[in-house]
Amino acid sequence: MLRLGIPVIGVTDIPRAVAFWTAALPLVAVAEWSSETWRTLEYADGSGHALGLMRSDSPPEPRPRLHLDLYTDSAEEQRAQVRRLIGLGARTVDWDLYPPEPDFVVLADPDDNVFCVVDLSHAPSGGDRPALRDGARPAT
Repeated sequence: MLRLGIPVIGVTDIPRAVAFWTAALPLVAVAEWSSETWRTLEYADGSGHALGLMRSDSPPEPRPRLHLDLYTDSAEEQRAQVRRLIGLGARTVDWDLYPPEPDFVVLADPDDNVFCVVDLSHAPSGGDRPALRDGARPAT
């Protein structure tokens, strides 16, 4: 049986990437498959693998087709998390593809891998939130 594994991020500096992603998210580095070119990050609560970090010499894509979305529940939380992530070493990205009222902020990690911080109270990007069967909007 084929199963989906974990997202893997190419990085140039494994220790720096481990420091960033374990500070950014509730993740911990584990010894499984650990090497100079690989680190596995698990959820801190022990619920399983979450992210792989792989040594890569190729440059990051400026507009990757596949990227990480990190979720927040409000615009206030989104702003606070963006500030916190920038304090950890992320940077804002001059993104020219934002919709008129975006629900996401585009950042890059210390290796310039692009990811988004999404405000779920405003999602999805560029469209109305789906209505429930009775016409009400889903709670956030």
